[in-house]
Amino acid sequence: MDIASIGKAVVLALVEGATEFIPVSSTGHQLLVGHFIGFQSPNNTFEVLIQLGAILAIVGVYFRQLLDLLRRAPRDPGARHFILAILIAFLPAAIIGGIFSKYIKYYLFNPWIICSTLVAGGLVLLVIDETEIEQKYDDVHEFSLPMALKIGLFQCLAMIPGVSRSGATIVGAMLMGSGKRAATEFSFYLAMPTMAGAFAKDLLDNYKNLSRDDAGLIAIGFVVAFLSALFVVRKLLAYVSRHGFALFAWWRILVGAAGFAGLIVFG
Repeated sequence: MDIASIGKAVVLALVEGATEFIPVSSTGHQLLVGHFIGFQSPNNTFEVLIQLGAILAIVGVYFRQLLDLLRRAPRDPGARHFILAILIAFLPAAIIGGIFSKYIKYYLFNPWIICSTLVAGGLVLLVIDETEIEQKYDDVHEFSLPMALKIGLFQCLAMIPGVSRSGATIVGAMLMGSGKRAATEFSFYLAMPTMAGAFAKDLLDNYKNLSRDDAGLIAIGFVVAFLSALFVVRKLLAYVSRHGFALFAWWRILVGAAGFAGLIVFG
């Protein structure tokens, strides 16, 4: 590992942690930044594996709620319902990602596609943020199982880099009557099994191709992503409740436009 590689890994990990749980696409940002700073990892493994840091950040923030949920599950039907809803929402991505992940990386991890989906997703967020949708759910524990499955199907859209996993799940939940805070919180919970599954699959597929330097960079990225994500998760729900998603929508559009300009000028 040289200083330049470590610096690039730190930059990408900061981007991962800062963008994983907001609706701007962490994968899209990482791939764009990596393209322009000249960072490449075997089969984009670095970008996936450092998500473990972001996973642990959200587990840490929600540790008490998760522990309480598990304690209540044997005797509380509501707790069992919520756990089942998360598992059902996770199922579509687990199946589709398990079958097609290699093809998705090969065909869709392209900076032109990322810029296009960033801009398109920003426009969708602007429309959703300004549209008056009847709110039926203010509590994530009230989401029905069919609704959870539909949110899981929306999450599959995020396999296209630039779409955003959190953005897809939040928009899906809001279209089905969820409030902004509840939609964001459900996205947090759903991120845990989804990102853990992506981490496990990518590690299993690629661990033989990783060198000692690769492992060192991933370890550094893990720590930085954890700290970055920890800050974002603690602040995001309160921000969304007060201000909505317009800031993230405009950020997506600006980054996508800047990416197009960079690709045209620098290639």
